[in-house]
Amino acid sequence: MKVLVVGNGGREHALVWKIKHSPLVKEVYCASGNGGIEKIAKIVRISPTDIYSLVRFAKENRIDLTVVGPEQPLSEAIVDRFEGEGLKIFGHRSSAAILEASKAFAKDFMKRYKVPTALYETFENQDEAIDFINRVGTPIVIKADGLAAGKGVVVVKSLEEAHQAVKDMFGGKFGPASKRVVIEEFLEGEEVSYICMVKGDKFVPVPSSQDHKKAYDNDEGPNTGGMGAYSPTSIITPEVEKEIQEKIVIPTLRGMMEEGREMSGFLYAGLMIGPKGINVLEFNVRMGDPETQPIMRRLKSDLVGHIMDIMEGGIERVKPIWDDKVSIGVVVASRGYPDRYEKGKVISGIEEAEKDSDVVVFHAGTELEGDRLITNGGRVLTVTATGQDIVKAKEKVYSAVEKIKFEGAFYRKDIGWREVTRLKQ
Repeated sequence: MKVLVVGNGGREHALVWKIKHSPLVKEVYCASGNGGIEKIAKIVRISPTDIYSLVRFAKENRIDLTVVGPEQPLSEAIVDRFEGEGLKIFGHRSSAAILEASKAFAKDFMKRYKVPTALYETFENQDEAIDFINRVGTPIVIKADGLAAGKGVVVVKSLEEAHQAVKDMFGGKFGPASKRVVIEEFLEGEEVSYICMVKGDKFVPVPSSQDHKKAYDNDEGPNTGGMGAYSPTSIITPEVEKEIQEKIVIPTLRGMMEEGREMSGFLYAGLMIGPKGINVLEFNVRMGDPETQPIMRRLKSDLVGHIMDIMEGGIERVKPIWDDKVSIGVVVASRGYPDRYEKGKVISGIEEAEKDSDVVVFHAGTELEGDRLITNGGRVLTVTATGQDIVKAKEKVYSAVEKIKFEGAFYRKDIGWREVTRLKQ
């Protein structure tokens, strides 16, 4: 088989890395890739959102399967276009991708189908949004309605912060994504990620994981696309998982089918588990980043075989095999991220870090410049490691991170801290 992966981040590097191991696969292509992907796959210099060119490339090169990584091409109907040309592609049609592309749609959908989520209101007018905040007070959560690369959510603790966040969003901070704003109650608790491979009303769960959204240690600083993750998380017990499936996954899949929006791909539920029970913070219609990186490290069976079974109507045959070890990923970012960040810094130490067989470094914002690897994004690398428990995995990953150098590099030093705390109790 020839497989094309669409995307250029750490998630896509992890998918390419796993697909490359499939006995079904002869060649792997990636559009548009990065410096790490370029070492293991054939790079296609086409933007992930240049759907016309991607369709043409897939037809001309007789691609047998395309796997979509990021949300933007899904929302822009890449699956609809590929299927219209008779090309096999794993991902959701645009009618289903709206579950992530519009937070207002997702919140209204959850209300219709009684999927537990925070109370909310939607606004298209700045003054009305500010009046609402003045009435309900803080803390409160303010979200850009559309896609904002994981950064369009602000948790504010004062009225002054809230007013500024609303003004920023309606002022165009996130472009068209913040023309409409969702404001919802602040929920206490612990965030977790629950991801499934889905087809219609059937699903196959992947192991639980926990992302770390804030830029700095102790969950401080602005929201980011994610600064690290680990899998599994013990807060999702078998009993909790059953509740997630019964109250969230099943009603969501059935509700989408009822509305003619059948899902086929990955479904990601960002959850808050706390005093008010289990609530959905957001839905994504693809694998998470950085969750994909540690999750793919644990998958022992053939991802491509599973995808083909799902696409060919055999999701019941999909029985993934997962490593019992804990896997952790730490994002190494460029100075200034998640705002304006630096580029063009020379990276060293990756080969030294990967001398440990339990360590794999996935690239995101990198590119090759001759024989030099340089930074080309905010999140530059995700360093992953596996261990018998979270403590051993953390020791390995941070030992590896310390070997990697580039000017202005920074990373959180506390990824997995909640799990370590639970382990010690």
